[in-house]
Amino acid sequence: MIEIIHDNCVRGHIRFAVFDMDGTLSLLREGWQEVMVSAMMAELLQTPTHESEPELLRYVTELVTQTTGQTASYQMVCLFDEVLKRGGMPENPLVYKERYLARLEERIGPRVEALKAGRVTPEEMMVPGAREILEAMRARGVRCYLISGTYKPYVFDEANALQITSYFGGIYGALDNPDLYSKRQFMQELLTTFLLDGCEVVSLGDGVTEIREAKEAGVIAVGVASNETARAGIDEHKRELLIQAGADIIVPDFREHQELMTYLFNV
Repeated sequence: MIEIIHDNCVRGHIRFAVFDMDGTLSLLREGWQEVMVSAMMAELLQTPTHESEPELLRYVTELVTQTTGQTASYQMVCLFDEVLKRGGMPENPLVYKERYLARLEERIGPRVEALKAGRVTPEEMMVPGAREILEAMRARGVRCYLISGTYKPYVFDEANALQITSYFGGIYGALDNPDLYSKRQFMQELLTTFLLDGCEVVSLGDGVTEIREAKEAGVIAVGVASNETARAGIDEHKRELLIQAGADIIVPDFREHQELMTYLFNV
């Protein structure tokens, strides 16, 4: 189930691992893309010169797909621009963000509540094998970071609920101002601070953004084409997008974490 896309990576030297949260480790926010598409459609259908509803839906779905991995604040700035393009009077992106988060809370709130109350286990709300890959990284002395496009307080809260905070040397999430935080900025600072070569870092994520930015930084990129709804198998559309973004390796989840670690560490 591990698909090697580019077999020219220098392997065996990994010291740092950068993990995305939603869709890579956590399933608490499964379906957030549909919620965001719905929120954006509600705003754009009110603009004077919007496309037909089916055409607009295709456009918005692609917009959300291509910005997966970016912060919600950044995506709401995109919505601001799209409203303006269609002759509307856009509101502050933070207003759009609050409306989106209110919709999202209706979907994910019961999951988080059930997890905290012990009605479901952390493993039921995680990508299969997620804890095992974190354990395997720690066993090899790899320093891990959790970098999410989700609002920072939610990242900490949900990581605590999933009982995974202890695996990370740092946990980072989005801020209200998208200019103050980005995964690209973190990756650049990591490489510079520790004087790293690209082969010493692996980035694991299910979004186009983190894979593209990992490759721009020259690090090894593992695309997680997780089927978040079924919790099994591969999401073919996600797989295609991750390959286009430059993923070196594609996995559906981390059930085969031992094989993945063997490949990455060339042992």
